[in-house]
Amino acid sequence: MKKLTYRNRYKIPVVLLTLALLFVMLFPFFVMLSTMFKGSTEIYVRPPYWIPKTFAFGNFVKVWSEYHLFGYFMNSLLVGLGTTALNSIIIIPAAYAIARFRFRGRSFALYSLLAMQMFSPVIIIISLFRIYVKLNLLDKLGGLILANTVITLSFTTWLMFGYFASIPKEIEDAARIDGCTRMGTLTRIMIPIAAPGLVTAMIYTFIQAWNDFLFPLSFINAQKKMPLTLGIYQFVGRWSTQWEMLNVAAFIALIPVLVLFFIIEKQLVAGLAGGAVKG
Repeated sequence: MKKLTYRNRYKIPVVLLTLALLFVMLFPFFVMLSTMFKGSTEIYVRPPYWIPKTFAFGNFVKVWSEYHLFGYFMNSLLVGLGTTALNSIIIIPAAYAIARFRFRGRSFALYSLLAMQMFSPVIIIISLFRIYVKLNLLDKLGGLILANTVITLSFTTWLMFGYFASIPKEIEDAARIDGCTRMGTLTRIMIPIAAPGLVTAMIYTFIQAWNDFLFPLSFINAQKKMPLTLGIYQFVGRWSTQWEMLNVAAFIALIPVLVLFFIIEKQLVAGLAGGAVKG
């Protein structure tokens, strides 16, 4: 009885604190939703009102028809899908080799990947820019795909390494006895078993590439090649900012990530939980 009373004593403060933190985190999204339905004159009214008096649904039509947002959207989609595909092609054999083969420098390779994850992309941006100039990769979506792949490889390789290392070798041995080749074992047995980890790695890679701003800002000048993050930045002018259009574009940029999360929420949670304890 005393234990139950002790718990109830802190239940209400914990709930109130949780609600307060939730309000603080969600308030910017509420401001975004409120702003994107306002007209350009309503945004600068003082004191501000949170519910628009007239909902400007025409902002959605205007941002697609007049500001070429569809082109930015497709560029981001190509970069995200391309980065995800290239990353998956690399990490599967790399993580499998590290998990199954014993070779000199194996531990060094693993901890090098971990160290790479600790550094910010800002450190390599100047060197990478010079390389891109030599390789003629400026103003090309392929350059963004390569850059985002390099940045995400370390984390995704570690994640897949943990999954492959947790699979018993006896399963592979049984497949090899039945006549399955090393490649067949990888594609037919190892990858299906490690599917939650691969899904998590793919989602992480796509979101990182979709949200990337630094690489497009550094490597893309042509408007036709701009991804959505850089396209949204065009609403920020030198003398004024189109806040209603900026928030509409930001809301549209959130939709693919939210849809992707709700579709594969269970696989994502399972992959993150498994990668945290395996390996």
